[in-house]
Amino acid sequence: MNSNAPTFPRHDALKFFKILNARVNEYFKENNIKKTGNWKLYIKTAIMFSLLFIPYFILLFIPTMPFWLHLILSFVMGVGMAGVGMNVMHDGNHGSYSTKPWVNKIMGGSIYILAGNVYNWQVQHNVLHHTYTNIHGHDEDLDAGRIIRFTKDAKWYSFHKFQQYYALLAYGLLTINWCLTTDFKQMGGYLKRKLYYGTKPNPKNLWTGLVISKIVYFTFWLVVPMLMLSWWKVLIGFFIMHYTAGLILSMVFQLAHVVEETENPKPNELNEMSNTWAIHQLYTTTNFAPKSWLLNYYTGGLNHQIEHHLYPNISHIHYGKIAEFVKQTARECELPYFEYKTMFSAVVAHIKHLKDLGVNPEIAK
Repeated sequence: MNSNAPTFPRHDALKFFKILNARVNEYFKENNIKKTGNWKLYIKTAIMFSLLFIPYFILLFIPTMPFWLHLILSFVMGVGMAGVGMNVMHDGNHGSYSTKPWVNKIMGGSIYILAGNVYNWQVQHNVLHHTYTNIHGHDEDLDAGRIIRFTKDAKWYSFHKFQQYYALLAYGLLTINWCLTTDFKQMGGYLKRKLYYGTKPNPKNLWTGLVISKIVYFTFWLVVPMLMLSWWKVLIGFFIMHYTAGLILSMVFQLAHVVEETENPKPNELNEMSNTWAIHQLYTTTNFAPKSWLLNYYTGGLNHQIEHHLYPNISHIHYGKIAEFVKQTARECELPYFEYKTMFSAVVAHIKHLKDLGVNPEIAK
């Protein structure tokens, strides 16, 4: 499916993942707990969808409200949009939301109301990012085009010396790019490379679904509101919603993978990685603010990014407990376990790393 991709060794001399799996599985067995979501996740789902849709309908049915309130509600929709993505869509497309495949499919399909596409997301995230985490040229989450240099292997341009200043501004454009250009480019590229997650797709059906989903999306978020409100208010609100969601989603990812501690390993001349897949995740991922109840709740446990990468098929509501086993096992095997105690310290580390990557490589030598 991807003949040029690097391979990971199967033998783990430290038996890290074997020991860890035994502890994690024993925890779920002893406590008779399912690895998927439960009532806590279902309540959270209702909350996140409410943050997204209630402001939308308020704007439609109270068109005479002050413009400043319009802006606030648009911001709240952005918060809800990111919340649905991290808590509902994410678990759904990993198959961890429910034990029922049809429920996971519906919840994973919520990406269509967030401007994305299931096929593209599953290939980029489930296949490329989770398999080849932080490997330049394979993990597309590290590819921001020319505008931002996320690894030392990426080509350097003179404007990168300023990227620590403008990167955070650019992050907000993530989901806007999804709905306008990214989905079309990705689908064409992935189909050409014959990449897919799960069942091999029918290209004709994928293209048809993409076009129809975009028409429905823009009708719901732009056309219908413009029938009730001034077009310029709708466009400004649409931009604020997307910019808010894009900034949140981008930051959650960057803090987990683009900081000084995390590595960007390279395969050897035989295209083989030095570590097994599980140990590779420890070297390329970091947690942030693991004790923050608010961040744990809102980000769908993605501040526990290490646990998510090791167990993407387990719902995020269990990551807090799993983290205890991962940290213990990593310590016993003398392996790294990176984490920042606060989100602020992680943001500072990320900006500092962007600054370091923005230095001309010739000067850095």
